[in-house]
Amino acid sequence: MIKVRKLSKEKEEFYINPSLIETVEMKPDTIVTLINGKKYIVSDTVEELLGSVENYYKIVGVIPPQIIFNSYDFGGASEDSF
Repeated sequence: MIKVRKLSKEKEEFYINPSLIETVEMKPDTIVTLINGKKYIVSDTVEELLGSVENYYKIVGVIPPQIIFNSYDFGGASEDSF
């Protein structure tokens, strides 16, 4: 699970299973859409979220799904290297 913060004055924290994330968009707030269609608006930036997802997959020792990382450059890796 990754920790995210609600878009509110209190910045209440909650956790999302990164395996269920379908998309992360910036419109201008960050919107996380899960594979079941549920959407969360969070105060974390897209870069923070993708970094948290990357760290999660490193910790559990799993290769991250390509659909999440194709448009994000982790340390200069090209899309062809996934």
